[in-house]
Amino acid sequence: MGDIFSRIDHSRTADEVVAQIEALILEGVLRPGDRLPGERDLARQFEVSRPILRDALKALETRCLLQTRHGGGTHVADVIGQVFSKPVMELISTHRKAAADYLEYRREIEGIAAEYAARRATPDDLALLDRIMARMDEAHRTGDFQNEADIDVEFHNAVGECAHNIILLHTLRSCYRLLSEGVFQNRLLVFTLPGARDELLAQHRAIHASVKSGNPAAARKAAMDHITYVERSMVEAERTGDWQRVSRLRLKQRGGDQEPGRKRNETGAAARESGKAK
Repeated sequence: MGDIFSRIDHSRTADEVVAQIEALILEGVLRPGDRLPGERDLARQFEVSRPILRDALKALETRCLLQTRHGGGTHVADVIGQVFSKPVMELISTHRKAAADYLEYRREIEGIAAEYAARRATPDDLALLDRIMARMDEAHRTGDFQNEADIDVEFHNAVGECAHNIILLHTLRSCYRLLSEGVFQNRLLVFTLPGARDELLAQHRAIHASVKSGNPAAARKAAMDHITYVERSMVEAERTGDWQRVSRLRLKQRGGDQEPGRKRNETGAAARESGKAK
């Protein structure tokens, strides 16, 4: 982790250290699981004494924003993006309408995020987005759709960060958390549809290009069109999976797992032999 902390200019109290770390967590600079520098290095960056730093870290830990792991240093606690409680996440995963409502909501909120990102993204934001897009291109080239799906979530998270709206950022993170924790298992089926991976890549490139060129209207449309495509594709993937399941059951019920042509040939041969015997 680079020097993301700034020297305390005023009275150098624990409260000022607390306020700075709070802001970094809220703005998404410090993310859940990030490890803070060691005590000596952190005190140097803030230019405060180590006792003051310890008081600040203790206060943040008491409020469950930081956690100390035995022998593993101090980390940002997993408190960001937890809009949905575990029981609610389980309910969402078992109700079909929830997936449709989820995508309907994401279509609108991601449209806003992309629009804001096109207006507000800084050169550093765009540099990060460029790197993520390059990794997505590479995952697509190598055919690793699981990695591609993971980078997909990372890409949308980055667009949300480029929007520079704290509430929007953490609302989006809570949405993506449902994906990363497997609440919508059939999302990966989308990547198996013919032509879907190429189409998804093109859509992400369109969002990226619109944000980078500073075109809010195009960015919003590209983001919303992307979610509309995902919505249609999830329905198609689910239907295709149901068709395959039913077809497999029919085949099994009517004569096992042998190929239909082979089964018919064997049946015909048996009938002919029976006729000869008579």
